[in-house]
Amino acid sequence: MLILVTGATGKVGQHFISGVLNDPGFSQARIRALCHNRLRPETERVEVISGSIADRETVAKALAGVTHVVHLATCKEIPADVMDVTVKGLFWLLEEFRTSPTARQFVLIGGDAAIGHFFYHHEAPITEATPHQAYPGCYALSKVLEEVMLEQFRIQYGINTCCLRAPWIMEKDDFRFSLSFGLDVFGGPDWKTLVPSADAERYARNGTVPLLLDADGRPLKRNFVHVEDLVSAILSAIDNPRAEGQLFNICMDRPVDYGEVAGYLTRTRGLDSIDIASQFHSNWMDNSKARYLLDWSPAYDLEMLIDSAWDYERSKDDPRIVWYPG
Repeated sequence: MLILVTGATGKVGQHFISGVLNDPGFSQARIRALCHNRLRPETERVEVISGSIADRETVAKALAGVTHVVHLATCKEIPADVMDVTVKGLFWLLEEFRTSPTARQFVLIGGDAAIGHFFYHHEAPITEATPHQAYPGCYALSKVLEEVMLEQFRIQYGINTCCLRAPWIMEKDDFRFSLSFGLDVFGGPDWKTLVPSADAERYARNGTVPLLLDADGRPLKRNFVHVEDLVSAILSAIDNPRAEGQLFNICMDRPVDYGEVAGYLTRTRGLDSIDIASQFHSNWMDNSKARYLLDWSPAYDLEMLIDSAWDYERSKDDPRIVWYPG
């Protein structure tokens, strides 16, 4: 087994490679890491190729002799790059994969941006049958195009594909900083822009967290997944005959309820919260299909997600760095 990992130095890529190397079931597997902006060390079981998936020659070299592809590389809100990376790049990967004599399985990690995240109202839980609906911006559009292209290549050429659709992926202290009113906020919304600046400074200093309300004025429900749970789902899908040609929602069993978050942090850590109104919509990604077909289930629930983020202590050689804009 030779697994090509694109986006190998990213959050999921690093955890996935470690997962493969430490899993006795993959003791004979080797990794080929395709890296772009950052490199990683080579080892006896990990080789590194540098280049962009937008370049066909790079992709051909990367796929030589590969049995499995785990495609993680993506591009955020960067209009100048997004089509080259997410559309052309995936096209070259699939073109090389479909003609390769060694290729066995292509796994794409998709995102809930493809079904609108919290921008649109849903009458029922979001399943794999929910229609695509990108929210404004190039990133969400690119996630729709990825899923559609993968599905069409499977239809056109009969290749073994699988898409694992994940919402916002958390690790370490990510969730804590996703609720920060300071300059160190991770992702969005950018809470400090939604309140007066003096209030934002006070909230950041005191550790106050936002209690985001949905368009109906209720605490918003938003989907998350911890990177360890996503990696376990990827490992469950590799060479699993029940994963062939399938799309799976990979997420926590219940969405994160901002009201429950605020209440738990008040009870356990004495932190205050402040209501933040929005026009976003609560939604609930249903992971039943993955639980049934992959025999997979997430380990992280709400309390574990919160406690792991607040208890995490970073070492001096592990600064918080956001590698992508948007």
